[in-house]
Amino acid sequence: MANKLEVTLTRSVIGRQQGQKDTVKALGLRKISQTVVHEDNDVIRGMIKKVSHLVEVKEA
Repeated sequence: MANKLEVTLTRSVIGRQQGQKDTVKALGLRKISQTVVHEDNDVIRGMIKKVSHLVEVKEA
């Protein structure tokens, strides 16, 4: 497993459930195509799983 994950917002959060919007915001994503780098841990993996249809993940 890699130490870091690159998370990119690929789809809009407009019309999504509030929990999904909050999760995307907690990941530090605000705009489409914005990429953030996070440590690879269970908390981040769970957040990514919740919004997997909105984001793209690459191991860095």
